[in-house]
Amino acid sequence: MDELKQMRERGDYHDSRDAPEGPELGEEFWKHAVLVPPRSSPTSVHLKLDPDVFAFFKQQGKGHITRMQDVLKAYVKAQQGR
Repeated sequence: MDELKQMRERGDYHDSRDAPEGPELGEEFWKHAVLVPPRSSPTSVHLKLDPDVFAFFKQQGKGHITRMQDVLKAYVKAQQGR
């Protein structure tokens, strides 16, 4: 069974070819529009850390993984600036 058919059966997909088109937005609407490219999704990895390094971040509470990511980002940025 194709994916579109499955979506319709679950009620996740609705299509009405008779639906009216929306209004023209005009030049003024798009005047200050900015193209924002999609962010790439993070890569999941298995990482072994020294226990003391992990404990240091973990003891700071919730968000320890994000803090580790921030440290790695700062390191990359510093290395790219060389």
